[in-house]
Amino acid sequence: MLEKSALENHGLEKRSKFSDPVFVMLVAGLCCLLWGSAYPSIKLGYIAFNILPEDIASKYVFAGYRFTLAGLLLLFLFRIVRKRKLELSRTQWTSLTMLGVLQTGVQYMFFYVGVANTTGVKGSIMNATTTFFSVVLAHYIYKNDKLSRNKIIGCLLGFVGVIIVNFHTDLLAFSFSLTGEGFVVIAALVFSITAIYAKRLTASIDVIVITGVSLFIGGLVLTTLGLLLGGRVTHFTLESTSNLIYLALLSSVAFSLWNTLLKYNKVGKVSVYNFLIPIFGALLSALFLGETILELKNLAALLFVSVGIYLVNRVRSS
Repeated sequence: MLEKSALENHGLEKRSKFSDPVFVMLVAGLCCLLWGSAYPSIKLGYIAFNILPEDIASKYVFAGYRFTLAGLLLLFLFRIVRKRKLELSRTQWTSLTMLGVLQTGVQYMFFYVGVANTTGVKGSIMNATTTFFSVVLAHYIYKNDKLSRNKIIGCLLGFVGVIIVNFHTDLLAFSFSLTGEGFVVIAALVFSITAIYAKRLTASIDVIVITGVSLFIGGLVLTTLGLLLGGRVTHFTLESTSNLIYLALLSSVAFSLWNTLLKYNKVGKVSVYNFLIPIFGALLSALFLGETILELKNLAALLFVSVGIYLVNRVRSS
């Protein structure tokens, strides 16, 4: 349970453009667009770096390079923009190390193994549970972020939209494995818990520092694990290097903006936009990987997601 002072601080955050509903929608949408672009970008990166589908260790190294570079970019940005040295107390270093190990390291350990052991369709559906976890956890942790009928209906509609866009006849046959779908769900739960923890840290630490240090530490964890397991990432060309740099920029920008939104808004209000990630992922996969997207089910999914977001953010008149 968060300390009472922290709860009060997050319930009465200083007004900012990041708390404006329209601005929240635009920034959260941009974050989800960036994260959605990661799906085709990662697949193209595997091809560019010649990483085989079964080579999980090299995928960890690839992910580790991405997040380590993203963290370094943000810490460099902090030094240039804030014009201050990185000064943290021992307690703050401990908190950020824990966040980095969990939010970046552990989450992606489970996520990459889970995705490798299930289909992309089922993995996307299971990963959408992030929103449910976030909204439910916020209900029990924050006094000012309770579940409401609109939130429940909106989340359900959004999840239906995610199911529709990923629907396939194979899903009629139920199958579930711990190291496949189970690990994807665990990764979603880890992200939801650590997002709330990150929100708490924004009360005393600069958002850029939180994001930069956590990404850097998590990236080191993934890189070390991958190398110890025998993974390697070679074949650096203009194409593969550009892909890696884009993924690093994607992570640094998206996580920074997302953590800033969490600083000034309720967790449930921000996390509901996670429904847009698989939608953007599908659209961009169609654009860059040649997958079919202009189908009735996809248009219906977009409608369900849009209505769901509207309901979750709808405020009852007094």
